[in-house]
Amino acid sequence: MVIHALLDALALAGSMTWEILWALILGFTLSAIIQAVVRRETILRLLGDDKPGTLAIATGLGAASSSCSYAAVALARSLWRKGASFTAAMAFEIASTNLVIELGIILALLLGWQFTLAEFLGGPLMVVFLALLFRFFLRKKLLEEAQKQAEKGFIGSMEGHAAMNMSIQREGSFWQRLGSPEGFTAVSHIFVMEWAAVLRDVAGGLLIAGAAGAWVPQSFWQGFFLTNHPLFSKLWGPLIGPLVSVVSFVCSIGNVPLAAVLWNGGISFGGVVSFIFADLIILPILLIYRKYYGTKMMFFILGTFYAAMVLAGYVVEILFGLLRLIPAERVATVAEASISWNYTTFLNIAFLLLAGALVYRFVCSGGLPMLRMMNRRESGQEIADHGHTEGMDHEAMDHRHTD
Repeated sequence: MVIHALLDALALAGSMTWEILWALILGFTLSAIIQAVVRRETILRLLGDDKPGTLAIATGLGAASSSCSYAAVALARSLWRKGASFTAAMAFEIASTNLVIELGIILALLLGWQFTLAEFLGGPLMVVFLALLFRFFLRKKLLEEAQKQAEKGFIGSMEGHAAMNMSIQREGSFWQRLGSPEGFTAVSHIFVMEWAAVLRDVAGGLLIAGAAGAWVPQSFWQGFFLTNHPLFSKLWGPLIGPLVSVVSFVCSIGNVPLAAVLWNGGISFGGVVSFIFADLIILPILLIYRKYYGTKMMFFILGTFYAAMVLAGYVVEILFGLLRLIPAERVATVAEASISWNYTTFLNIAFLLLAGALVYRFVCSGGLPMLRMMNRRESGQEIADHGHTEGMDHEAMDHRHTD
């Protein structure tokens, strides 16, 4: 009986993996291209204050950054220590995990295009709400205490990944830089490093979603999300969604499969949105905030982030309801399906070949030492210097490879 239940959960997780595999590879490839052409020094130069225009830039640059929640948190602290405003660094962090291309593709594939649109509307709304909360409630004394703690440089998670500057350093137009051997190498390095950074969360999310879909009866979810009381359900969803995310321990795009299970189970539309936003307040990341900024700031971030994502969920729920964009049927892709020769299979094969080419380039251009340094416990500057001189001197690598 137990073995049968485990097999059911694994089958469901495997089915979802097969459905989204090509989209994951496509999303990470597009993300790698964007990160390769956006230089880290450009990001830092544009985030020096918390004016609306600066926060809009921070949000846009965050969307062009890593989708790994741990790396985004580490990078936000690094940006703040180097001169970015705290509010801009947090806006960058939110966009890094909630407005990235790969998240939008997976949402559309598993839940529907409406959820992708909601995510890309709700993300900026969350940034606006957070900026307002910071403006009214963030005291100078708390910020100074957090800065002193940040300067101690305590190690969190994925510090090496966050510190490495893997953008293309050569000059030229977008296509000249991207089409060069250095550009191919940069894209391959970012692609593999991004996969390595989020693989644990993607796999964990799929397994949790498979277990929840196979083991938890629909009647439980329907009662938990108050589906028999439509108004209360809409009020309850954005409040409870982030709390479910907090205890799931899954972040980045790994929580999308579980979001699909929750949607089928009866959580409100706005509840799905706030659930996905909550990847930045899961328990392991809260402990990292405590290391980075101190206990008081950790609780401040938890409270303001939670309030901002709940408010964003309510606004999305109301707006999409008025526009009649909330799906009438709950048919997210979580059901078991057999592998057959259809468009999904052909797309998976094609994109697996693309992934193989990028991995081959990564290995041949000396990327393996960088992979081993992703989570090394040494100072960010040491990792960054190593990443530039040993891992990311792309032109030297390309010459060495071709010679």
